[in-house]
Amino acid sequence: MASKLPQVAYFCMEYALDSTFKIYSGGLGILAGDYFKGVKDHGFPMVGIGIRWKQGYGEQHVDPATGKVFDAYRTGDHGFLEDTGVTVKVEIKGRPVHIKVWKVASFGVDSLYLLDTDLEANDGEARWITGQLYGWFGEERVAQEMVLGIGGVRALQALKIKPDVYHFNEGHALFAGFELIRRRMARGATFQDALARTREEVVFTTHTPIVQGNESHPIERFMYLGANLGLTRAQLKQLGGSPFNMTVGALRMSRIANAVAELHRVTANGMWKGVKGRCEIIGITNAIHHGTWVDPKMLDLAAKGRKDALWTRHMENKRKLIDFVEARNGVKLDPDALLIGFSRRAAPYKRSNFIFTDRSFIEPLLRSGKVQIVFSGKAHPLDDNGKVIVEDILEMTRLYPGRVVFLENYDMEIGALLTRGSDVWLNNPRRPKEASGTSGMKAAQNGVLNLSILDGWWPEACDHGRNGWQFGDGFESPRDAVLDKHDFKAFRKVLAEEVLPTYYQDRPRWVDMMVRSIQDTREAFGVKRMLDEYYARMYKRS
Repeated sequence: MASKLPQVAYFCMEYALDSTFKIYSGGLGILAGDYFKGVKDHGFPMVGIGIRWKQGYGEQHVDPATGKVFDAYRTGDHGFLEDTGVTVKVEIKGRPVHIKVWKVASFGVDSLYLLDTDLEANDGEARWITGQLYGWFGEERVAQEMVLGIGGVRALQALKIKPDVYHFNEGHALFAGFELIRRRMARGATFQDALARTREEVVFTTHTPIVQGNESHPIERFMYLGANLGLTRAQLKQLGGSPFNMTVGALRMSRIANAVAELHRVTANGMWKGVKGRCEIIGITNAIHHGTWVDPKMLDLAAKGRKDALWTRHMENKRKLIDFVEARNGVKLDPDALLIGFSRRAAPYKRSNFIFTDRSFIEPLLRSGKVQIVFSGKAHPLDDNGKVIVEDILEMTRLYPGRVVFLENYDMEIGALLTRGSDVWLNNPRRPKEASGTSGMKAAQNGVLNLSILDGWWPEACDHGRNGWQFGDGFESPRDAVLDKHDFKAFRKVLAEEVLPTYYQDRPRWVDMMVRSIQDTREAFGVKRMLDEYYARMYKRS
């Protein structure tokens, strides 16, 4: 069956495959890594194009003397990569940049190719184009995306791989479309004909549900760097506007696009409704790779309805998390007390410190030991506001020692421990700004009960009081203060009147909810369903 499916080339700036391979930052890379593990598991005809980041996204630590957050970068040892023997070139700022193509055939994938400019044939500046993921500023970002997009298409040709479909996971890969257009125009096609034919080959996934978070650049930057590949200013403006918005350009260059949850589909169509000539945006909800994130014993015990054994296994996972916290932070948490996990990128809309909105409510729960909270997450290296959010949480760890913990330098290892070992998974973004939220899927399939705003994936899964809890009732407001007040009132009520009484007074019901959480989400939010849906709705042509 797989041989009859279209061959897909998937482009993404980051892939999270393993904690030791630091070529990812967060949710986008987690999705892409899970995607390609699923590709191998289920035999789909797909290849991935990414970048071999020399230093990756970097580490983020806390200075114990000042309490301030700082970033550190280490050059990775990538000796496990396979040398394909292929090198391609891309003109950047008028000089050739040589790009080596490596293959990843470990960490559960076998069809992922990574591009690398750290070669002796390049000058010092060019060698660092693939130095740091999302590092530096606009000019460097465009150069990185030229390597991914233009270099990626040329690498596929050199590898003699002929895709039927090019899938751009976010707008970073847009220059691959420019290269496809350039090739057609070089063979005599007009710009409009080349664009129309390219559009038939390209599909696009959009993630960021905030207009300002979608990348844009002055058209002159493209011209200066050579990213335009011969396209005129007028043609670039026709594609992406001025300044050039990468998401708008991708929506006009694609046959079809998707958002990553049903609510996100509504949000994305609303965001881009004024873009003339854009493609349709459908909804395909994200999913996770069981082998990476889910304890197989929890799946097995839930399927067999072995509730006592399920609770025992959960407590084993909880103790692993508690032991990890003690080893890292010197804090010994209580295995019998409710443990709330929260791990997000430090961005204002995710409201990392939301649970501390009303100290008079949360403080007695912390002081009494009824509630303990483990936080983790990173801010973007250039996001000073995000670092302040992390520092605010660190202040809570000092106010409530032994009850509030922050695990610094968040990575896949911490993510797996938290989504297996917490009792409750807290998610409180400002709706509708969470695109999907796969961490909640990981928690749910490990029997960790979601306590979440109805945003991202959770409206599709939540059965309140049976497989987790919602709060906020889908309320939205353009005024953050109004939304925050409404949501905290709802959160306080659900935590105090439903979550805590169930945990402490009705353990059989809690375990029933754990079983239902696993059963309700195992297949619906597993990677096989997601891949099947992409092939049926995006890759195959009607």
